[in-house]
Amino acid sequence: MSASFSTNPAAVTPVVKKPRAYRWWLAIALPAWVFISFVFAQMLVVAIITALRGLGVVFTEVNTSVLETVAAAVIYLLCFGVIVSLPMWIKGFRTTREDVGLARLPSWIDLGLAPAGFVIYLLASALMMYIVAQLAPGFNAAESQDIGFQDLTKQYEYVLAFVTLVMIAPVAEEAIFRGYLYGKLRKSVPIWMAIGITSLLFGLLHMKWDGGLLAGANVGLDVFVLSVVMCSLREVTGSIWAGIVLHMMKNGLAFYLLFINTALLSTMGG
Repeated sequence: MSASFSTNPAAVTPVVKKPRAYRWWLAIALPAWVFISFVFAQMLVVAIITALRGLGVVFTEVNTSVLETVAAAVIYLLCFGVIVSLPMWIKGFRTTREDVGLARLPSWIDLGLAPAGFVIYLLASALMMYIVAQLAPGFNAAESQDIGFQDLTKQYEYVLAFVTLVMIAPVAEEAIFRGYLYGKLRKSVPIWMAIGITSLLFGLLHMKWDGGLLAGANVGLDVFVLSVVMCSLREVTGSIWAGIVLHMMKNGLAFYLLFINTALLSTMGG
């Protein structure tokens, strides 16, 4: 009885996976680029309004809610356009629909996971608020967020506020943050770091920076937790659709409490 040996090198040579090469510099460059683009879009809109006023356009005759809706839509479009287009024009860095998490249409899984994510977000946010309040005596967990649309009186003003806050903002912010920023970061750094960086920038941009260190810290912490959940939903589903639905639910609840049932908000301490 003779023994036979395989001469195929693949049968005896173990496959050794090369360690993933991370591009750590993008952990700073990408969030800085998103921040700069967002600030640039806001400054450009302000400059346009100032120029139009110099040409004699009287904005006091235009309804404030209309102006806020148009300004928000233009800022988001400009921001996303600059973020995606400029790197492609200068360096040829393309951004695909897969990078942004919009390679497919929404599915029933997205619609089903969004409410579950919403519950997780509410519980995690409440827990984090309680912990931080115990550790930081100056922390105000009930401080409200300035979202514009003050003193609404007409029905169409409520409609514009709803469209801006519950429809435009969630879609645009998910495309920018959980789409572009997180989609690029997760290819360059560990996933936990991509989630942390994306959520930290998202939280910082929602804070107030003209009222002290802790001003608006509760809002920043709340949206940080929200972003962590929405980044996780993208990892599970492979898209940002579940995050968009969750974001709409969160903003829809805020719209209801701030503009529809303000009495309920006061009983909750808001």
